[in-house]
Amino acid sequence: MSVISRVLQPATPHVSSSRRYASALAASFFLVCTLVSSVSASNPGQGSPSLTYQDIATDAGTGLTYRRTPSANLAIFEQLTQIPIFTSDLLPLSPMKPHGAPGVAILDVEGDGDLDLYVTNGSGTANSLFVNQLAETGDLRFIDRAVEAGVDATDQDSSGVCFGDTDNDGDQELLVLSPFGANRFFVNQGDGTFVDASASAGFGGEGMQSTSCSFGDIDADGLLDVAISNTTVGWENSLAIVVPFDFSQHNQLFANQGANQFADVSETAGIRDTTGFFPPIFDGSPTLTWAIALVDIDSDGDADLVQADDQGGVPFSRDGGVDKGLIHIFENDGTGHFTDISPAAGTNKPGAWMGLAFGDLDGNDSIDLFGSNLGDYATTPITNLDPVYGDFAIYFLGDLASRWFLGDGQGAFTDPGAGEDVVATTFGWGASIGDIDNDADADIVFHGGLYFGPIAQGSPGNILLGNGAGGFQADRLALAGSTDHERRTVQGVAMGDLDRNGFLDIVSVANFDIPEDGPLATYNHPWGSPYDLGRYTQLFTPIEPLGSAVWSGVALEEGSLAVELSSGNGNRSFALRTVGSIGLAAGGRVNRDGIGALVTVEVDGKRVTRPVLGGASYASQDALEGVFGLGDARRATVDITWPGGVRNRLLRVRAGENITFPEIPCSYDADWSSLGGYLGCVIGALGELHQADVIDRRMKARLFVSAIQAFFHP
Repeated sequence: MSVISRVLQPATPHVSSSRRYASALAASFFLVCTLVSSVSASNPGQGSPSLTYQDIATDAGTGLTYRRTPSANLAIFEQLTQIPIFTSDLLPLSPMKPHGAPGVAILDVEGDGDLDLYVTNGSGTANSLFVNQLAETGDLRFIDRAVEAGVDATDQDSSGVCFGDTDNDGDQELLVLSPFGANRFFVNQGDGTFVDASASAGFGGEGMQSTSCSFGDIDADGLLDVAISNTTVGWENSLAIVVPFDFSQHNQLFANQGANQFADVSETAGIRDTTGFFPPIFDGSPTLTWAIALVDIDSDGDADLVQADDQGGVPFSRDGGVDKGLIHIFENDGTGHFTDISPAAGTNKPGAWMGLAFGDLDGNDSIDLFGSNLGDYATTPITNLDPVYGDFAIYFLGDLASRWFLGDGQGAFTDPGAGEDVVATTFGWGASIGDIDNDADADIVFHGGLYFGPIAQGSPGNILLGNGAGGFQADRLALAGSTDHERRTVQGVAMGDLDRNGFLDIVSVANFDIPEDGPLATYNHPWGSPYDLGRYTQLFTPIEPLGSAVWSGVALEEGSLAVELSSGNGNRSFALRTVGSIGLAAGGRVNRDGIGALVTVEVDGKRVTRPVLGGASYASQDALEGVFGLGDARRATVDITWPGGVRNRLLRVRAGENITFPEIPCSYDADWSSLGGYLGCVIGALGELHQADVIDRRMKARLFVSAIQAFFHP
């Protein structure tokens, strides 16, 4: 029996009725392939010419030797290419992500102050731990030490990765996921090596197809818990894309019990309660979730859960289908029990949501979110066509846009769409929010790429520069001289300052690349967007009748890693790392990494807030250390709201500083009976933190003076 025959065997009552969705979706893709222009150049649009990126991974001398090994399911795709006529009925048999689903994490493994890279790979090839040599040599070079560190996971087809100090001993553990087997948990030994504690940790994962994870403290015990997103019962086919719920899997939530032992609390925590979101027949059904994050979305001091679900090819409810691809916000009651508040929050908008990023996009001290989506270019623009091809999903401009939701700080969000400057967006997976041009406003970076049946589509690389009020402009110049991202189908994206020049760098990993000699066709959508001339390659060339095609002969290449360094633009910044003081100071409650903290920086009257996250994006995690832009200012004020609600302040932070900001378990805005009680708490905590070598004598004095001033001027 062939591989294709085997994947045909599973059947459910909903499969046959949903086949028309698959056929129509394929027809839509095939139709797109015929609506192209002969133009092959893209419009760079407007941007900041002084800020550019250069990919150093193309230089073998940097040591960044990475190529993504495909998954075993590539054999199924190769069988499909040998079929004389590929028809739309075969689309559900196309494997999901046959080249894998790699992710990337940016962390300091050795504790030397340099940021290192962990990148996942396919079965039979070691994952990479690229250790930064900047501190040792003065040059930005990397050595892959995954094997000697014990985190290679060579026998695993790895997907997402996240990290956090789960035992509060001062170094980070790694959780490495897989859609094809049990997940791996590596405990850091503090000397650059790890021990595989997967068997004892309690994560399991057998039979689950996991992609993304996120650490956060859900129950205020000072220990990092973890959420894991799951997708479908198998990636051998794409039935879960076209069938509403039958092949999807529930997500998981694990509570840290101490000593790196975790208990599955998914059922009791409430994150699987979908009652009322779908027609009654689907109550309690799992969804297809690509990205997940534990983040204090309503700024109340506890970690909420946000997940990005995929609508796939199922029509929206307005077209006779069901809205299953939503951004769900599960509000934490502070004890680790969650309630889905998506309708009230305003994020229950159907879409093919892929990735998540969080930050303060409009300067109102509240957390906003960005969701990457299928984009406005991967489906037929029906706005100027008659829907003559059946009852398939009809998409209008903005329906599937990657876009941002602006929060009010109380858990409610508005959806402004892509805005008048961006108009339309491309396909997205990994995403990150940070101030890339150091102008004291938050910006958005996201990449993506599509493989689905007839086409493979990269993405030009998306940098959206914020204006500080929730509006964005596409910068098409910053990446113009770097890697050709339209030939990369990027999955994971993360940001951090790798070369210590005070600007955020962008790391991205693709599951496959389109070869240099592979022809690229150009979409010709008249949206009026800087992204209108995006390009793609035809894996199957359309022929008559509609819905039929033959293999184009394009052979996709192993995916690449891009490490794009920022040139900078003259604006100033400072770096800040949070440290929780549990086990270091009396009254300390926050995990050692400070994950869950909200860092607010005020510069010349402008304020921007950054959450410290233990994983978001897609299958990836940014550096914990934040880089905060100052524009041309020289000083800033920093306020931190720690998990649990304690607030600390540091005044007169200078441009160029690298700050370690510890939790002082004495909130300046608490109801103190006397100044003496507050000062006693602060003096005692700072003394203990100094004794533990978290801060030096100078920082101890600065924090003390700032604490006094904050008390009198909260």
